[in-house]
Amino acid sequence: MIKSLDQKIANIRANPSGAKDFILADAKDADMAAGLAAPGIDALTRKVRSLAEYRDQMRQVLRQGLVDILLMSASSSEVLTIQEKLFENSHVTPACRANDTTDIHLMAGGTYPTSPSRPFRTATIEQIQSGRVNPTPEQRRLGANLGLYSITPNNNIEFDYPTLEAYKEFRIEAELKGFRHFLEVFDPNACGSACPADLGRFINDLIVRLLAGVPSSGRPVFLKIAYHGPKAMEELASYDPLLIPGILGGSSGTTYDAFKLLEQAKKYGARAGLYGRKINNSEHQLTFVKYLRAIADAQITPEEAVPAYHGELEKLKIPPYRPLKDDMQLTDTATSYSGGGSTISLSGTSTPKPAQKAATAVIAQPAALPKKSDGSTDFSKMTPAQKVAYSRQRIRADLSRSGA
Repeated sequence: MIKSLDQKIANIRANPSGAKDFILADAKDADMAAGLAAPGIDALTRKVRSLAEYRDQMRQVLRQGLVDILLMSASSSEVLTIQEKLFENSHVTPACRANDTTDIHLMAGGTYPTSPSRPFRTATIEQIQSGRVNPTPEQRRLGANLGLYSITPNNNIEFDYPTLEAYKEFRIEAELKGFRHFLEVFDPNACGSACPADLGRFINDLIVRLLAGVPSSGRPVFLKIAYHGPKAMEELASYDPLLIPGILGGSSGTTYDAFKLLEQAKKYGARAGLYGRKINNSEHQLTFVKYLRAIADAQITPEEAVPAYHGELEKLKIPPYRPLKDDMQLTDTATSYSGGGSTISLSGTSTPKPAQKAATAVIAQPAALPKKSDGSTDFSKMTPAQKVAYSRQRIRADLSRSGA
């Protein structure tokens, strides 16, 4: 069966400025980061899901068929892709996390995310493709052949140099083995006094410089980055249309956060959206994905989608996490797994109502942080250390909701 990802990539490359295609992925690889908290909490039972229940959520999203990519750990992919062969008659593409840098090792009580990211890979390319270390050519075709490779630069050559070397080695190995990848560039997780003042430009420049020496045979299929606003997204999208920028969803917030982020990023040049925690921590994942797809395809606006989502929750007899009024507010979202990155805020865009105290319904904001006149956090006046602390607090809220 033709995969929708391949068709959309072909359309975008053939007509970068005119193609309306948008790639949507469900990132169900959190077991590579959050451990026991990864499956999240069931909205009805309020109990932490098991790994088996987490994988059942993957099966449901796959059967629904509204995403283009289902991103998993190598162990989950072995079950769904190799053993159960669920992707053989589906247009959805299976993908695996191809590396797991130290900043996403989020054990309870762990300290790794507070140090600059170091490269690490648990699964080999062969294990992703076949479930084995030394497969036959036939076995190599059984598993996933697309991987997410992530890097976390910290503007510190001592740590960034081995990160770039590790990615170079991976690219060469992947090309030799016929393995495709997409590249995730996290915001710095522990940059200290070296945090770039213009983070969006720093990440854009790093990506462009990083890939300038890479021929097409070794390039990522598309990118996954934090959304740093209209200017940064437009700059990257217009620089090289074949880069195909995509956004990461970041930490959970309101439903309006998730929907508006997708609409805004697409408006300014993003062609892919990869949502993990925002989907996994929603009240009903299939309904949430349904509206993400509709927004991505310009069938509905975020302002229309949030009330419609609440209406479907009511039909399903699932209580929403927030009243509709609060769920229509914009909050500030941490961009990385570790919480050591930055935060994104869409409050500068048009909203149904100005964000006031809705963010505190998700997590209380530290009193010491600078505030705007409406009570929301003023990121323009925050120091790098305050941004890091705030991001980590948002991630801790995510994990506590998931039962960590």
